[in-house]
Amino acid sequence: MKVVKINAIWCSGCLVMNKRWKNILKNQTIETINLDYDMDEDEVKKYNVGDILPVFIFYKDDKEVIRTTGEVSEEELLKIIEEVGGSNE
Repeated sequence: MKVVKINAIWCSGCLVMNKRWKNILKNQTIETINLDYDMDEDEVKKYNVGDILPVFIFYKDDKEVIRTTGEVSEEELLKIIEEVGGSNE
C-alpha cells in the first residue's frame, strides 16, 4: 500500500492529521509520499485536489482505492488501512 498525503503549513486540519498519521505509522509500515499544497503545486495538480485539505490518497497495486479530505478520525484511517491491506510491523 502507498499513501499520498497532501497538506499545507497554513492548514490547521493538516496539523491535526499529521499527529494522527504519525501515531498510525508507529504500528504500520506504509509508504507515504508527502506533498505540500503550495510548494509542490505542479505535482499536486496531477491528483485533482480541491480546496479541502488535507487529502490522503490510498493506493493498492498502483491504483487509487480511496481518498479522504479534511480531518478524519484515527479510527477511520485505521479502518481504511485494514480494508486496503496495510501491514503491521
